[in-house]
Amino acid sequence: MKPFVSTAIYGVLNYIVSLTLIASPWLFGLVDISSAALFLPIYIGWLQLIMAIFSNNETGFIKQFPMQIHLVLDVLMGFVLMVSPWLYTFSSKAFWPELLFGGLLFCLGIFTKRSPFLSKAHHSVRDGLLISTDSIDGRLSI
Repeated sequence: MKPFVSTAIYGVLNYIVSLTLIASPWLFGLVDISSAALFLPIYIGWLQLIMAIFSNNETGFIKQFPMQIHLVLDVLMGFVLMVSPWLYTFSSKAFWPELLFGGLLFCLGIFTKRSPFLSKAHHSVRDGLLISTDSIDGRLSI
């Protein structure tokens, strides 16, 4: 399967999801449920917002954080957010916001272009041969 979400659309969605995650305890009434239901979406939302600002894509402002690492962290944070209602035992009171936003982060991390999960790996060379990735792409002249 090929990744189908462009990095520009991903960047816009990342800002929307991060700001919604920061506000989600108050939007969805999670404030009085448990401390994990309150703080986990806020922490993940702030981390997403910081990564979005520093990401090396069309919507990043500073463009220093590699997009592949951002997508891997999205998958990890999405998984943690998805299982948090059962991990921290507040699933009897609320689980839909965490499940939906965690699933969205998880899927965006996998199905965005330049994702390491669905992209082809670089060519491999035999052990002991020093080579640059520039030479694989044909940008290095010897």
